[in-house]
Amino acid sequence: QVQLIESGGGLVQPGGSLRLSCAASGRTFSSYAMGWFRQAPEREREFVAGINGLDGTTYANSVQGRFTITRDNSKNTVLLQMNSLKPEDTAIYYCSARTSSPWYSTKPGDYNYWGQGTQVTVSS
Repeated sequence: QVQLIESGGGLVQPGGSLRLSCAASGRTFSSYAMGWFRQAPEREREFVAGINGLDGTTYANSVQGRFTITRDNSKNTVLLQMNSLKPEDTAIYYCSARTSSPWYSTKPGDYNYWGQGTQVTVSS
């Protein structure tokens, strides 16, 4: 079992920054991929960023250059630094773990553990 707990969401003005944190407990953290997804009202859950066990990363086109995903295996934590935020970034953000593989995926179905989500609202 893996438990994921997100924190760091909130309300920010357009152009501002937020940093989301996800703390993982349970199995060997460094051996599996982690991902961030988001879901806006009446929209499907979409991929935001992923990081594999060797710190390789990938991003959705919509956040490339603005968001950065990192992991600290010593603290079992994955971070999502979000800069230059836009109103369209407003959503619930979910941390996810893919314990079956060290490689990230952009598909929600490939991740088998999820956090409870944290709200990010970008508005003036």
